[in-house]
Amino acid sequence: MTSYSMIKVGNDYVVQANDKCILKVGSRRRAAQLISDATDLLNALAVVESPDIAPDEPSLAREAPELP
Repeated sequence: MTSYSMIKVGNDYVVQANDKCILKVGSRRRAAQLISDATDLLNALAVVESPDIAPDEPSLAREAPELP
């Protein structure tokens, strides 16, 4: 499981994943939103990859629509 955090560096905020700096943004609110989005995506991925899901159960993954 990845641990996300943010630190203030000067006037910017740095988003970290497991103590590794991955992104620098100018807003604390934006940094917090990015952490929330990343956590939600990883949780959704864990649900899709879970071996507990039976083959006949619907999945969260969808196929992309075909373009004309």
